Amino acid sequence: MIEITGKSHVAGHWLEPGGAAFRSFNPYTGESMYGFASCGEGEIEAAVDAANRAFQVYRNFGGEAIGLFLNTIADEIEALGDQLLEVCDSETGLGSVRLTGERGRTCGQLRAFADLVIKSEWVQASIDTAIPDRAPVPKPDLRRMLKGVGPVAVFGASNFPFAFSTTGGDTASALAAGNPVIVKGHPAHPATSELVAHAIASAVSKCSMPEGVFSLLQGVGNDLGANLVRHPLLQAVGFTGSEAGGRALMDIASARPRPIPVYAEMGSINPLFVGPKTLESQAKSIAEGLSGSVCMGTGQFCTSPGLAVSIASAAFETALKASLSKAPRGYLLNPGIAASLRNGLQRLSAHPGLEWLNEAAFEDGSMKPPNAVFKTSARTFLADESLSEEVFGPVTIYVVCDNEAQILEVAEQLDGNLTASVHADDDPQLAADLYSVLEQKVGRVIYNGYPTGVEVCPSQQHGGPYPASSLSTFTSVGADAIVRFARFVAYQDTPDKLLPDALKNANPLGIYRLVNGELTKAGIQTLRT
Repeated sequence: MIEITGKSHVAGHWLEPGGAAFRSFNPYTGESMYGFASCGEGEIEAAVDAANRAFQVYRNFGGEAIGLFLNTIADEIEALGDQLLEVCDSETGLGSVRLTGERGRTCGQLRAFADLVIKSEWVQASIDTAIPDRAPVPKPDLRRMLKGVGPVAVFGASNFPFAFSTTGGDTASALAAGNPVIVKGHPAHPATSELVAHAIASAVSKCSMPEGVFSLLQGVGNDLGANLVRHPLLQAVGFTGSEAGGRALMDIASARPRPIPVYAEMGSINPLFVGPKTLESQAKSIAEGLSGSVCMGTGQFCTSPGLAVSIASAAFETALKASLSKAPRGYLLNPGIAASLRNGLQRLSAHPGLEWLNEAAFEDGSMKPPNAVFKTSARTFLADESLSEEVFGPVTIYVVCDNEAQILEVAEQLDGNLTASVHADDDPQLAADLYSVLEQKVGRVIYNGYPTGVEVCPSQQHGGPYPASSLSTFTSVGADAIVRFARFVAYQDTPDKLLPDALKNANPLGIYRLVNGELTKAGIQTLRT
């Protein structure tokens, strides 16, 4: 068993900072738990300076060394055993089944990135050899590949204490790309973060990595995160959380003398559309599937469906109301989320154009909210932009349209989202029209399914137009998440001995490369040395 000390981990050293005190919270009992203190400018400076020094070493490690490091982190997380699950459950109320699955996903994505970097083809090596006698001007030899950017800050998320926190997808992909990581731990589960930091620290030692390759800064308030992002040596930011939090970090990063990218995954209402003919035959099953998706994780998924759009259907309305009402109430993660949800429910219930179909009490101090469905007309929805704002929790709005044209009008007015779902087996033209609109609005379009659940694989896209994410051209899940924390470097007329292995003539890594427009593993025969 590892003792929870309430300390932060800065470049290989466990420190007790002198900032504001805070404690984690047990959603089951309502009691405060583990005590911590907040990091300040001194810890930020030490962590980023050490990360910058580590980068000069770590960036030159090959895929085998980094892959071993990532695999070892996964092994060390699993070696924490039941203690990690029990501590995390006490801080989040997510339950052992959910947390066991999330731990498996977290270790799985670490190992997936390990495999990716060991194979080394993620660097997208491209070579165009010289044509010295080309007229009217000679063509130079040009070779290009992806390289790590430098120290990366990762902000832990409250709703995924493993998969999007201390060693989640952002940390794994940044480390895989050859970058040191400074994690700003989420104050809702600091003991969980401390345990995971022990696993990473053990892997750093076992793999002889530079100590500055990882730091965990614990703390509350906005100053810690803001000052971390302002540090001039920081090169990129990974964030999962609210639109307000993500936007604040984006503004800070862009106001720096040397702006840096913030890869933020933020708010999303993940609309679900149902065709009228399909609704006639599948009203009950779609309502039950939607209810399960809304209630999953007490609605605390970034892909929870907060909007259902169709024509009027008494059968669908009745089934949706019944399914949500009978679903067990789950626990919310922390008092801040509970307060925000309570305010959101009050705002929706006070709206003159909305009806709370299954109204139920949400008592002050309770961490178990009602599973709520509101009903409104498409005309009301289209006239009020605030109804498109995310209400984080088990809440969805049923938007009733007059016809298919109005369904499309709702789709066209939506802001960016992570996902959209379409159920239209018996409405093929509407399905085609919706797809034409939605592929411009979301990162992932789902047919005959529900958005909760994000498969970790190379074809996944977890990101969408703003405000779903800050940069819609990237994904925070899947193999391509690595390219967020890398940049292309081109080498012109460079001697072979000075080139990275991925670009050398003999192709010592044995990887596929794009050579003069042809994808090949073959080496290059040239007189240039």
